[in-house]
Amino acid sequence: MTKQVLLYEHAVPLSSEKHRDWSVKAGKDYSFAREVNAVPLTAVELVAAASEYPVVFVGKDENIVPLALLGNRQNQNLYVDETGAWTARYIPAFVRRYPFVFAATDPSQTQFTLCIDESFDGCNSEGRGEHLFDSEGERTQYLNSVLSFLREYEAHFKRTRVFCKKLQDLGLLEPMQARLGAPEDSKGGLAGFMGVNRQKLKEIDSDKLAELFRTDELELIYLHMFSLRNFRTMMELAGERSEAESVPSMSEVDTLEDEAAEGAEKPPVH
Repeated sequence: MTKQVLLYEHAVPLSSEKHRDWSVKAGKDYSFAREVNAVPLTAVELVAAASEYPVVFVGKDENIVPLALLGNRQNQNLYVDETGAWTARYIPAFVRRYPFVFAATDPSQTQFTLCIDESFDGCNSEGRGEHLFDSEGERTQYLNSVLSFLREYEAHFKRTRVFCKKLQDLGLLEPMQARLGAPEDSKGGLAGFMGVNRQKLKEIDSDKLAELFRTDELELIYLHMFSLRNFRTMMELAGERSEAESVPSMSEVDTLEDEAAEGAEKPPVH
């Protein structure tokens, strides 16, 4: 497999023949994610992620997904410091599953094979970390736990796409943009993503609103809106990273934050 998604440089199918003596040493060094400025989220993660990252939506048709924004520039992750430590409390599952990933083996994307990124520094044949296979070539408990995690992730991701498609069908998503830098900084802006329009949410009929409430999807919408205030956090992190003391222009984001704050004051009642 060629470099296919974000973190993965050289992901290949995992096999007991080729990787029988391999181990994986995965620790607290997230340097592999240093140049990734956004990662997909599943809906179940929004409760934790919305308190730390701006959560937005990208894609179209059946392939709309929520993203946690990690940086305001290409190839920049503001949440990985110079030592490789992840500085936010919640680490998205997309990152935590690395260096493993499922790859579809058929056009319908119903069959998957487990792959590993052989370029990951933690992959080794010296026994450092967790063994992938035992002496007889059978999966270890560690590898079985990886498989279980990935299956759960895929299941959550499929349900997340259903949620995102519903937002689109209801006409709630609209293009958004944000600037996290000085006005003259042409590289300090973000665009190409979508968010929920609060006014359109108010205008949907009561039956559809009640359905969103019953399925807890209304809560997910409010979490997304609440998360937009984290653009301010990203602005501060970007300022610290560049040692800039001036306050960047945030006109677009200020508007989003006002709407998010207003929405956060009126959460769904359980």
